[in-house]
Amino acid sequence: MATALFLIMLSYILHPHLEVLALATSSDHDFSYMKSVQNATDLPLEESYDYIIVGGGTAGCPLAATLSEKYSVLVLERGSAPVSYPNVLSANGLLANLLQEDDGKTPAQRFTSEDGVPNARGRILGGSSMINVGFFSRADDQFYNESGIDWDMDLVEKSYQWVEDTIVFRSNLSAFQSIFRKALLQAGVGPDNGFSLKHLVGTKTSGSTFDNQGRRHGAVELLNRAVLKNLRVAVEAYVERIIFSSSNNASRLSASGVIYTDSKGKTHRALIREKGEVILSAGAIGSPQLLLLSGIGPVHHLSSLHIPIVHSNPDVGNFMADNPRNNINIVAPYALDPSVVQVVGITSEFNIIEAISYPLPFSFPQPFGLFPKSTSPLQLTVATIVEKFTGPQSTGSLRLLSSAKVKVSPAVRFNYFSETVDLARCVKGMRKVGDLLETVSLEELKFEDLEGAEGFKFLGPSLPKNQSDDASMGTFCRSTVTTFWHYHGGCLVGKVVDGDYRVKGTNSLRVVDGSTFNASPGTNPQATLMMIGRYIGLKILQQRRAAK
Repeated sequence: MATALFLIMLSYILHPHLEVLALATSSDHDFSYMKSVQNATDLPLEESYDYIIVGGGTAGCPLAATLSEKYSVLVLERGSAPVSYPNVLSANGLLANLLQEDDGKTPAQRFTSEDGVPNARGRILGGSSMINVGFFSRADDQFYNESGIDWDMDLVEKSYQWVEDTIVFRSNLSAFQSIFRKALLQAGVGPDNGFSLKHLVGTKTSGSTFDNQGRRHGAVELLNRAVLKNLRVAVEAYVERIIFSSSNNASRLSASGVIYTDSKGKTHRALIREKGEVILSAGAIGSPQLLLLSGIGPVHHLSSLHIPIVHSNPDVGNFMADNPRNNINIVAPYALDPSVVQVVGITSEFNIIEAISYPLPFSFPQPFGLFPKSTSPLQLTVATIVEKFTGPQSTGSLRLLSSAKVKVSPAVRFNYFSETVDLARCVKGMRKVGDLLETVSLEELKFEDLEGAEGFKFLGPSLPKNQSDDASMGTFCRSTVTTFWHYHGGCLVGKVVDGDYRVKGTNSLRVVDGSTFNASPGTNPQATLMMIGRYIGLKILQQRRAAK
């Protein structure tokens, strides 16, 4: 069981670049935000705020910090604070978070899609930025051009910099990441882009939310930039539904608050003041789920669950997509240094290749028959090379299994490789991984057998011997597909929300998170999610000033 879980979750300097970057400097964790954090059991049964943010995650934290500059803000987070889970605060604790049994309170909530692929979502203040591998890279140009948003690019830049000044670091490359970087260039993934936070075709080193001491500085630390007297964060708060009301002057219903329960089962009402808003930042699973529970979605689905319809929208929960991940696991002949993702290769066809290295959490007696005369266990180290591609055409849906409880995870299907173009892109990407295995740089990861022949030893499947055969490569892609945890959709811009992230057919309600994406941005979405939280917060402040 330990082996299977491990592989499921983990099969999951340089020359200066011309960018002028003001990145954070290594420091200990700053828990100043905890002055604003309370357990939901300690909150009043009814209270009013200017803004209610459902979800204190990767986008919700910067959004809350920004809005608190002028207004009162309540953040409702279903998980606990990071201080309750010390392992999330260190790169050394990454595996422990992903491998521990899910007791309903762990920071990583497991779920399995209807495709049969195990997955996870953040359940902690700071969201999935507190359980990921820390890689920080900005969105690609295509994301902005095709997002359906009229971006203020100057404000985008300022929003990125606000995040980067606080929690992003230029870390020193580990020995393995240096090996991997050389292999990418030797395999033709060029040019060499040095260090950059931009999305660039070629090989680059990027930023990290882990500092050089291995300390994680996730989105939660952006709350330290809030006006804490205006901010209240309730943890272990499960939002059950949105409250809607009508007025004589309004042609449609307006969100007026939310109903949530605490860990003791008590029901609370949080209401918004005049000109305030309810903002969903519960992620690509949580936000469409909450809209459906609140009566916004496809009529036939809501009616079948006897949920009163607030607004008919057939697109809520649709266009769910996940970036398919395929990888190989190479057993090293010597102890590799553990490393999180620091380097990425981006091909001209936008296949993305990353790698990590880690010790197996147990020893194998006489592993793989490599040492037939050995009787002692050997601690093994593994290098995992991972490939994904952006913008899969295959999409699925999210639907409720129960109308009563938000704690009941919805059914999600991503339909991996249902579109042939996606399978073809996987085949191309894994062929490039095959090219890496032919490089001089990776030769040192080969074993030498008793006859002196050298070769890689794999933990799990290896690439087909004939990588020019489309059929065998396609079979490999289908049989080894798993997730990169970059799923998105369910509340797409133009279908569920408008260009300002307002939910269509309602007033005073927005969605600000990855559920609005029609494609996951860049190599890893956390940078863009944090930027958008800051960006939309600033936009709302601008709109409030203009309305006075």
